[in-house]
Amino acid sequence: MVFFVSLVPYFIYLFLKTTKNLQMLQQNRYNRGNKYLKWVKSNLKKNFLNWEFFGFLLLFFIRRPFFELLFFFYMLVLIALSFYEYKRSVTKLPLKYTGRILRLLVTLFVLYLAPFLGLLIDETLCFILFVFMLYLNAFVVVLANSLNFPIEKMINYYFKMKSLKRLKSFKNLEVIGVTGSYGKTSSKNILNDVLSVKFNPLKTPKNYNTPFGLMITINDYLDKFHDYFIAEMGACKKNEIKELCDLVHPKYGILTKIGMAHLETFGSQETIIKTKFELIESLPKEGLGVLNADDENQVNYALKNTCSILWIGIDNKEKADIYADEIQLSSEGTTFTCHFKKEKETLVIQTRLLGRANIYNLLAAIALGKHLGLTKEQLELGVKKVKPIEHRLNMKKYYDMVLIDDAYNANIEGAKMALDVLNLSKGKKIVISSGIIELGALSYETNKELGKYMVSRVDVAILIGEKQTKPIYDGLIEKKFKKENIYVVQTIQEGLNLLNKLKEKETYILLQSDLPDIFNES
Repeated sequence: MVFFVSLVPYFIYLFLKTTKNLQMLQQNRYNRGNKYLKWVKSNLKKNFLNWEFFGFLLLFFIRRPFFELLFFFYMLVLIALSFYEYKRSVTKLPLKYTGRILRLLVTLFVLYLAPFLGLLIDETLCFILFVFMLYLNAFVVVLANSLNFPIEKMINYYFKMKSLKRLKSFKNLEVIGVTGSYGKTSSKNILNDVLSVKFNPLKTPKNYNTPFGLMITINDYLDKFHDYFIAEMGACKKNEIKELCDLVHPKYGILTKIGMAHLETFGSQETIIKTKFELIESLPKEGLGVLNADDENQVNYALKNTCSILWIGIDNKEKADIYADEIQLSSEGTTFTCHFKKEKETLVIQTRLLGRANIYNLLAAIALGKHLGLTKEQLELGVKKVKPIEHRLNMKKYYDMVLIDDAYNANIEGAKMALDVLNLSKGKKIVISSGIIELGALSYETNKELGKYMVSRVDVAILIGEKQTKPIYDGLIEKKFKKENIYVVQTIQEGLNLLNKLKEKETYILLQSDLPDIFNES
């Protein structure tokens, strides 16, 4: 009886730890491209040289009957520590209890009962098995994910056939694909707001940019009253955009700027460019692609398609069909003049959005909207409807300070743009940054460049993770940034906790972190 009672807090703590690891598995696309395992590898100390390790090590030197009693209370301590950590943490993306997560929980439940087999031999062996199940939980979650793979494949096939049949039934529906290294979600949302002035479009919700995300959108949200389906398309490796195009068959495509995001999984810049252009090269001859004339990767690409192309831009006015100038940027938003070169017309745009990247996104929506028949008045109205997107240069109050939330940014150009926006503020300027991840061999130089760029634009730099942000630190020091204004912390929450000490009467903070919620470098 004592044995089973001592396991009650164990299973409570095991559930808490499992949900944390499932959250990371979900954020890392269910270990697609081994992303979850790479996270585990990069956080070995945190995951394995912790309170659990040293506590269990001591417990095994204690003999029964005290072992069960101490095990019981030690689990209660771990539960308390877990709740304390949860209260201090900042959650960017909480665990979503999707069908896949629920299926994983069922598989894990079965695996968690396996140590009871040790009772056939000895209770001590059973305890040892339970301890290892908890201590190696990160790998147990991977095992459950692998065991469920055949089931997920069958479910995926079922939903794919259902979505293909459903799409085929909507004869008048036209599909617009949106992809790029960054800015996809912003571009998709802006386009949806602009087109909704005249049409009834449907966009993929949130970050539903995988095959399964598109299938869910088609099966659960799309209906015969929609005119356009705006499909955000994400990719981590070659042919993933083509897979999405084969599913939804877009007629129109918007390619945001191409950068080095996910270089580690793509392998090379050339592969990234080819993969992003899979969207444009999948369009039919009567289709239309919107490309960025300021992006050398797009301008220099030899397109293998005869569809129509509209070029947008800011700097390369010669090549651009639609371009922006007279740009005025403030903390309140952006104003610019949009030129339609062919028609020799202009349109003055006012928006609450911040940053150069959003001007490109607006130009793309305006270009495609005009092609689809929107008038100048409708385009102007549509742009006014556009609202800032959470975690993407989203300005908000943070107690008595102003927070510029750019937490989902994951590229050097976007990071620089966010620093330029911060630089517009008149108060004390603080950046909280984890740098740019998933850059492989280019990680050091790129993040060092970011550090150099910060120097003239911030008063204080708070860096998350000593090893992770060492290149930023080196860049700051190389450009003679004051050491006393650099703070290196282990978690995002620790960085936020410093703000009360550092703030002045008027303080602006740029949150620039693409790290997972429970990142902790120890």
